[in-house]
Amino acid sequence: MTMFRAIVCGKVQGVWFRAWARDAARELGLAGWVRNRADGFVETLAVGDREQLTEYEDRLWDGPPLARVREVRSEWFEEHEDITGFEVRG
Repeated sequence: MTMFRAIVCGKVQGVWFRAWARDAARELGLAGWVRNRADGFVETLAVGDREQLTEYEDRLWDGPPLARVREVRSEWFEEHEDITGFEVRG
């Protein structure tokens, strides 16, 4: 299992991005969370197989229809937290 953390930059708050990301992650069988940040960006952390995480990262570039993603800043880790399910956080 691998862990992936990303900051999604652009018009990503107020456009249903978190719910969309949660649904995408669940569809791919990932565990983790997604949340809004005070700086206007969205942060997500996901745990799963590298192939699934790569697909999730690719999808983050698209986002829901009203989003305008400028950048996805990602980090990859071989170690991971023990996380189950995928949730939207504050």
